[in-house]
Amino acid sequence: MTGTTWRPHEVTPDTAGCEASPAGLLDLLARLDVAALLAARKALVLRGFGITPDTHGAVVDALLPRRLAYVHGNSPRTKVGDNVYTSTEYPAEFVISMHNEMSYAASWPARLLFYCERAPHTGGATPVVDGERWLAALDAEVRAAFAGGVRYVQNLHDGYGFGKSWQDTFETADRSVVEARLAGTGAVWSWSGEGTLRISQLRPATVRHPVTGVEVWFNQADQFHAAGLAEQGPDIRELLPEEEWPQSVTFADGSPVPAAYVRHVQETGLRLAVDVGWNAGDLLLVDNVLVGHGRRPFTGPRRVLVAMSD
Repeated sequence: MTGTTWRPHEVTPDTAGCEASPAGLLDLLARLDVAALLAARKALVLRGFGITPDTHGAVVDALLPRRLAYVHGNSPRTKVGDNVYTSTEYPAEFVISMHNEMSYAASWPARLLFYCERAPHTGGATPVVDGERWLAALDAEVRAAFAGGVRYVQNLHDGYGFGKSWQDTFETADRSVVEARLAGTGAVWSWSGEGTLRISQLRPATVRHPVTGVEVWFNQADQFHAAGLAEQGPDIRELLPEEEWPQSVTFADGSPVPAAYVRHVQETGLRLAVDVGWNAGDLLLVDNVLVGHGRRPFTGPRRVLVAMSD
């Protein structure tokens, strides 16, 4: 780990020496080695180019030519275009803790591109955290406990219940399509008589970046843990038996993850995070392995869209 601080690299028409317009940004992107710049800088903020909903699609095409569907995603969001989604639909008053998108799954997007269509009145920043620094800042006891990986369990209902349905999660109403997507991923799954899909997956707690080789904290154990969601409404433990929770997590051997570890992971990630504030038209491109992201509470009509790619 080099240096003592990190923050996203900001690109504006002035710093890039290009026209302050969507065309200027597209011309700049055609000349840049975006992959190399992103691996080196980890996250890029693109401001001042006047990107509108009408010109957003061309920028997404330039930065993410191979967009991915949000299949097996666990965050509530709405598809609004060609594999473009609302970034989240969690209530505005809650913090969303730091995480790497779909780090609980067998595969995940390599890049995320956020776009601010409407800025909030107050708050609403997207905090981002360097995963290498997050890992290094965690207590040695916590890192050691997670060394064997984590087991995620999901109970996806058939259209009515807590959490997301399996139809929304996998963007299909065909069970055979779901099973084909899970096959070969190492996941274990079963269907209940009521149509609930139960999925169990053993995944690592850290990974190494495929280009830089840097090891980063890379899991969503805290977001699958009841203690990590305590502020977002009634404690799920008071409403359902554990085997019916929409999602839960244990260590690899099935032993429980202490709530104190969950709080430590969340607090450390948020403490190290750098807030990216939003103006309409701003873009944020992140390497989804090197950088975790979240969301601060807000007021007003915040609308941030996200697209993902391999």
